[in-house]
Amino acid sequence: MPISKIWVVAEAADGKVTTSTLELLTWARATGATVEAVIADDGAKVAAELGAFGATTVHATGDLGGSLPGAPTAGAIAAAVAGGAPDLILLSQSYDGRDIAGRLSVKLDRTVLTNAVGLEVEGDNVVAEHAAFGGAKIVKATFTGPGPYIVVVRPKSFTAESAGAAAAAVSALSVPDLGATNGATVTQRHVEEHTGPKLDEASLVVSGGRGLGEAAKYSMIEDLAKALRGAPGASRAIVDAGWVPYAYQVGQTGKTVKPDVYIACGISGATQHMVGMKGAKNIIAINKDKEAPIFGIADLGIVGDVHKVLPKLLEALQSR
Repeated sequence: MPISKIWVVAEAADGKVTTSTLELLTWARATGATVEAVIADDGAKVAAELGAFGATTVHATGDLGGSLPGAPTAGAIAAAVAGGAPDLILLSQSYDGRDIAGRLSVKLDRTVLTNAVGLEVEGDNVVAEHAAFGGAKIVKATFTGPGPYIVVVRPKSFTAESAGAAAAAVSALSVPDLGATNGATVTQRHVEEHTGPKLDEASLVVSGGRGLGEAAKYSMIEDLAKALRGAPGASRAIVDAGWVPYAYQVGQTGKTVKPDVYIACGISGATQHMVGMKGAKNIIAINKDKEAPIFGIADLGIVGDVHKVLPKLLEALQSR
């Protein structure tokens, strides 16, 4: 059977749909299939935004109170699928997305393809692209069994583009009795404090690596990011060293970013890091090692010591 209906498991925070959800809706819309969204929340709050990006209907569980979304969402989707529903279910590679996908795999007895970085519809099947060997190779995987197919997609794999369509219709999605699997509740939420744009949404990112020498020198990265109205990032090496929090990490095991400008300072260019930033429109690399791999993908390379280059750059920006 052809892929005629796609469900996107939507996520939202503070009443705003996540960018990764909008990316999935954009891709699904381009296939020509009927696109619908599923959300563990009040559907009326997000119907306009989901509709603008291509969802014709949003199936909503309603406010779950303090319950975690994994068990209720998976249970509700599984019950709906039993009555005949989508050919393909897409989820974001987030904590909640992976949780829901794992539960769906068990409830529906279906294979899940995770960490996809690309998707194609070929005839009656879906082909997922995955980064292998640290992103050095892209391999393809497909399904051999019956649908619905379940794919978990890495954020920034697609570009979110609004279709300007009308608000999605809201449909109630019943949550079955889940028993002990719905025993966990959220007692408190803590939002990480930050100033300026979020790392994975910034149009300009300045990242620092081991070439900075010591944790105290990371302040140069933050100062430059602030001066350029961008977001600071980091390589895995200095995150593992404890210089900066994990939330700053760019790479295969961190955040994937696709800014207009990416400035890599003292980063040699390990494959793990480049997987997370090589989609940037313009890459500027600053490194004293002219043989550093990062120069192989850079649009502009500066062979120099970051401790000399960055202060001069900051001085020039501050004098404007």
